[in-house]
Amino acid sequence: MNRREFEAVVDEIIDTLPAWVVEKVDNLIVVVETAPTKQQDPTGDGLLGLYEGVSLAERGVDYFAAAPDQITIFYRPHLALGLSDEDLRKEIRTTVLHELGHHLGIDDARLHELGWG
Repeated sequence: MNRREFEAVVDEIIDTLPAWVVEKVDNLIVVVETAPTKQQDPTGDGLLGLYEGVSLAERGVDYFAAAPDQITIFYRPHLALGLSDEDLRKEIRTTVLHELGHHLGIDDARLHELGWG
C-alpha cells in the first residue's frame, strides 16, 4: 500500500464514523506522517498512532481558543507489520479508533474492551 492509498484508508475510516462519534468530536485534526520522531516514540517501539491534546473529558469551562488537538497516524510503522492489505486496513482502523477514543476521553483499558486496540 502506498502513502496515498494509506491516507485514503484513513479518510474512509473518518468518513464512516458513527454519527454519535462525529457529534462529540471537537477541535480535532487528523494527519498522516511517515514515522514518529524520537520525541514521539523515544523507545522506538513502532508507534502506530498518537493523540496530542486535551481530551473532551478533561476540558473545563476555561477551554476556549485552544489549538486543535491532533491525531497522527504513522504510515511506515503500519507497513512494517507486514500485514495483508485486508489486515492492514483493519489495523489502520483500530489505530484511528484508538486515538479517537483518547480524544473522547476513553482510557486504554476500555478501548481494549471495545476492540479499539
